[in-house]
Amino acid sequence: MGEIIPRWEWRVFGTAPFDRSEDLIRARGEARVRRSEEDYILSRQSMNNTKIRDGLMDIKTLQAVNGDGLEQWNPILKAAFPLGPDVLAGIFAAFGVEAPIFFVRDVYTYEQYLDELVGPSPDLRRVRVVKERHGFLIDGCIVEIADVTFDDIPRRTAAVEHEDPRLVIATVRALALDGFENVNYLRAMKAAVGMA
Repeated sequence: MGEIIPRWEWRVFGTAPFDRSEDLIRARGEARVRRSEEDYILSRQSMNNTKIRDGLMDIKTLQAVNGDGLEQWNPILKAAFPLGPDVLAGIFAAFGVEAPIFFVRDVYTYEQYLDELVGPSPDLRRVRVVKERHGFLIDGCIVEIADVTFDDIPRRTAAVEHEDPRLVIATVRALALDGFENVNYLRAMKAAVGMA
């Protein structure tokens, strides 16, 4: 992957718009709108963020939580399908789930990975996620408002992220998002689909 600087993030989830905060965000400029469809793989044994987007397996780990409650996420893998056993062993380590004793294929396509490795595991669950994100650049931070569905369960989310945690928390407070709990994607998704 090239040099990656982990970002600090504050994210909130709800079932309705965050009225005052969204007004403050939208008053700062025009949004860039992006729509994506992704497969998240939830693990009962791990809180690592593991997803597939645009044919890439993407894994982020939670590195730190600071005194303001901001979370720092670090990307540790971006790999294109098909995937070989060495990469798959690392993915199962991120799931906190024991990998198969041996892989029956030299490489696994996207569909084979989901059907033959993820599907049979009682500790793993595929969740189809659709996102419509409205992105802004506010005080140097990436800010977004998004409508998402987790296996067709709708949620609203807003977030602020940047490499500098002081800039993130200042922007969170300026946008009145500090009145909401910081909840990452994994926590929100597991709560929505009933995975403890």
